[in-house]
Amino acid sequence: WLKPFLQLMQDEARSPKPGGETILTRLTDILVVQAIRHWLETEEAGEHSWLTALRDPKIGRVLLEIHKQPGAAWTVAGLARIAGMSRSAFASRFHELSGEPPMHYVTRWRMQIASSEMLYGHSSTGDIATSLGYASEAAFCRAYKSCTGQTPGSLRKKRRELDAVVLGA
Repeated sequence: WLKPFLQLMQDEARSPKPGGETILTRLTDILVVQAIRHWLETEEAGEHSWLTALRDPKIGRVLLEIHKQPGAAWTVAGLARIAGMSRSAFASRFHELSGEPPMHYVTRWRMQIASSEMLYGHSSTGDIATSLGYASEAAFCRAYKSCTGQTPGSLRKKRRELDAVVLGA
């Protein structure tokens, strides 16, 4: 199914017609869902990932809440309550399925959101910090550097450099 599907996407992209953008968007959505399905069907038993954790009813519920409210004041105890598990059982199960401790996951998810906003959005670093639950911009910047190995300022500088190349400035 893949080859004719990709050909259809290529045809839509090369010959723009009314509604073509919508068709390309939907075809891309289908392609992503099919790729995830394939990955889930062929995933090795015991492999650690957030998708593996998402399939677990209790841990999956927690992941959905983290993704819906990344700036909430999450704690292991609070996440365990959502899962309906004891704190230690939750932490152990989360780590077993995802390959990382719950609070590492929360921090990493927040930093992915922050990186995306700094690269593609228009929010200030302070606004991003606040939206992700940090008490101060400085605390966010320390956490960001610890997690990603770079400062928010260096990421924004890369964005400006890319913008200059794209815009020919």
